[in-house]
Amino acid sequence: MNRNIRVPEVRLTGVKGEQIGVVQTRQAQRMADDAGLDLVEIAPTARPPVCRIMDYGKYKYEQDKKRKEAKKSQSQTKVKEVKFHVNVGDHDYETKLRHAREFIEDGNRVKGSLYFRGRENAHRDLGFDVMNRFVEDLSDIGTPEQKPRLMGRQIITLIVPAKKKGGGKGRESGKGE
Repeated sequence: MNRNIRVPEVRLTGVKGEQIGVVQTRQAQRMADDAGLDLVEIAPTARPPVCRIMDYGKYKYEQDKKRKEAKKSQSQTKVKEVKFHVNVGDHDYETKLRHAREFIEDGNRVKGSLYFRGRENAHRDLGFDVMNRFVEDLSDIGTPEQKPRLMGRQIITLIVPAKKKGGGKGRESGKGE
């Protein structure tokens, strides 16, 4: 920006976006000073580098405003955790499964954790059975981003909401079946 541009000549763009052409860097700086604006390097890797005459403070302000607006419009996904044990009862399992369904329907990711306590470590196959059942029961609304895997004394899986198929575009109902 301004005096920090060290190349002998630049491709200059005017205040309103019009192409001025390739000019000496000192001449471009003089033009920016006469307009009371800044000479800003837009594309430093181009040959010659592209510079623009603009109000840099206003440009930064508008960029921050756009960034904040984009951040506001993006949806924030959260990771919700559902914890199990190897000897989980059917009713407890169904309750936890229902909660996981609600989380996925709200657009959140679900982390399923199964903890081994004491002698339960000897029956890791039973733990994998519970977690595989959990993934299978949620397969209609979610897809496993991470298959059940053993990490220390626990088995972890991560399930994300499934993508909507079709989205109402493309195929009409009844055709091609």
